[in-house]
Amino acid sequence: MTILVAGATGTVGRHVVDQLIRKGEKVRALTRNPLKANLPAGVEVVAGDLSEPSTLGSALAGLSGMHLITTGAEYTPLQTGPEIVRLAEKAGVSRVTVLWNGAKGPFESAVEASAMEWTQLQAFEFMANARKWANSIRSEGLVRDLFGGSPIAPVHEADIGRVAAVALTEDGHAGKIYTLTGPESLSVKDKVGIISKVIGREIRFVESSEEEEREQMRKMGVEEDAIDYVINWHLNLPPSAHKVLSTVEEVTGHKPYTFEEWVQANTGYFINSNS
Repeated sequence: MTILVAGATGTVGRHVVDQLIRKGEKVRALTRNPLKANLPAGVEVVAGDLSEPSTLGSALAGLSGMHLITTGAEYTPLQTGPEIVRLAEKAGVSRVTVLWNGAKGPFESAVEASAMEWTQLQAFEFMANARKWANSIRSEGLVRDLFGGSPIAPVHEADIGRVAAVALTEDGHAGKIYTLTGPESLSVKDKVGIISKVIGREIRFVESSEEEEREQMRKMGVEEDAIDYVINWHLNLPPSAHKVLSTVEEVTGHKPYTFEEWVQANTGYFINSNS
């Protein structure tokens, strides 16, 4: 049988693909642009878009499981969850993982009401979000951010991939909602200090205004409603967002990656190629 990974070329999806391959599973990758997928040999790449369930027909055939995400292009929440769940059930999909952050919506509720064995993966922040500072670090040696003192326990995308792969291939995870974090709670200033240490360059932190933060997100292609959600969420952080949990290790048997390890593996984002 085959496992479908939605958003397979994305920040988290690629790690889900890699972890499933390591476990010897047959993987089908769903992407809007198969010609640019650049996935490992042996991965079946199919075209499809979760925001348009009518494109998913053949992608759902012959699956044992699937990994879904609840946001579409431009980081906007998908409104098509109930239809996707209906199609998956009709196709005989028996197991599903769903990655989401923030508040639970119709997509997650539809999965819970389905006959599939579901596992929900909640991540408040990806370590890869630090890539948004890459340009200013390279060009100016500084980070501008509105949320300098807000502590969050970010999780490495590879750890999400490991948990998803376990939940999709092993018993005992049905009906679980796993909140995933790294091993430490960090503020923006903490992360900037770690990046500075790893790349060996002093990086200044500048507290930006809300409008400056909005403009930065617009340049990243984020829709206005998504910008509103992100800013309001950060300005009113739930207490659980900074709580460090042991879920990753409990599910996978491996300690979660630290933010310093993430930076060490991704220094290319922050180092000027001319330096």
